[in-house]
Amino acid sequence: MKKFAMAALGGTLAGIMATTYVAGPLLAQEGAREANVYEQLDLFGDIFERIRAQYVEDVDEKELIEAAISGMLASLDPHSSYLSPDDAASMRVQTRGEFGGLGIEVTQEEGFVKVVSPIDGTPADEAGVEAGDFITHVDGESVLGLSLDEAVDLMRGPVGSEIVITVVREGESEPFDVSIIRDTIKLTAVRSRTEGDTVVMRITTFNDQTTPNLESGLKKQIEEAGGIDNVNGIVLDLRNNPGGLLTQAIRVADSFLESGEIVSTRGRDPEDGERFNATSGDLAEGKPIVVLINGGSASASEIVAGALQDHRRAIVVGTKSFGKGSVQTVMPLKGDGAMRLTTARYYTPSGRSIQALGVSPDIVVEQPRRTAAAEEEEGSTRRSRSEADLRGSLNNDSLSEDEIRQIEEEREKAEKAAELREQDYQLAYAIDILKGMVALGPK
Repeated sequence: MKKFAMAALGGTLAGIMATTYVAGPLLAQEGAREANVYEQLDLFGDIFERIRAQYVEDVDEKELIEAAISGMLASLDPHSSYLSPDDAASMRVQTRGEFGGLGIEVTQEEGFVKVVSPIDGTPADEAGVEAGDFITHVDGESVLGLSLDEAVDLMRGPVGSEIVITVVREGESEPFDVSIIRDTIKLTAVRSRTEGDTVVMRITTFNDQTTPNLESGLKKQIEEAGGIDNVNGIVLDLRNNPGGLLTQAIRVADSFLESGEIVSTRGRDPEDGERFNATSGDLAEGKPIVVLINGGSASASEIVAGALQDHRRAIVVGTKSFGKGSVQTVMPLKGDGAMRLTTARYYTPSGRSIQALGVSPDIVVEQPRRTAAAEEEEGSTRRSRSEADLRGSLNNDSLSEDEIRQIEEEREKAEKAAELREQDYQLAYAIDILKGMVALGPK
């Protein structure tokens, strides 16, 4: 018994010695790492003091420290950034749906400012700014070498003032200037209308207004159509929607899903991951859905498109989305400032990350650019004549007045559909898909 006890004790001691032997180098590495961090912080303090004492001009210590913080965050990824007290206040206003500016969502690429998307009805949208445009100069001043926040600051200014941005656009041989008058941007999160028998829900952003606007707008369109039975389907138009609040993206997707995962997020620590699931209830009552996306659809838009696509609840039409698959957390800081930090990646229900890849549509449909030649050709087509226009042509005596009226109404619908195809080819294509699904569906 004593021998057994001694053996057990010996085993315990050996285990402790082994643990100490393994842990020793690890503790030494951690200690060296901590020492290196403090050395770098001492270096930062030394540089800061030398700038204060020896720089050719007096410096504002607060601005200097904020610039250092901004640089540290900007070195991580394009979406992490420092928000000064003014910027933090502005961001809080934006999430409520009203702010001053041009009306564009931007990121940074190759040193220049890239337009993710213009916001519907804003000065930038009305001036013709497009998703994918590169802004190289603001009022003649180059943005090359500036951080994204610095470039955005250049574009800010009093409401009613003019700004001239220089744009480089794919397909254009030379850069060109665009003049824009700054204005107060009032975001209408969702615009709803009916095209024929199809309800079109145009979601422009994901802010606090989005889900309430979606619910009220869809309800109104269904009531005006005389009930859900008179609606053949719904188009969710997410084109040029730069995203917004994750919570709103989840709620919008949940509006059309009865169950299952909507999105999951995974941070550096696996235990910090979250899954968000749908609750019962479908605003569309099972009616078919087409989701429209393009290169300006980002972040929250991609969450909605990816969730509905993975659950086969909707057909996704258009072109590949922007590919922003990361989640930013806004953390308040001392002095009323804030830090926007990338804390997780998000994944669609099938487990795919769209980071840098985007959501690929089920049906790729490009939006053709309008050209003078095409417009002239369409004009000549509209001017074409038929048998009925000829002098002395025979009447059709085989149809009743009611049958003729019905044919004329069908022709008017077809002509409206043709006009929509000229104005917005992608939307017309989406509506045609819904018509085809209804025509081939159960009778």
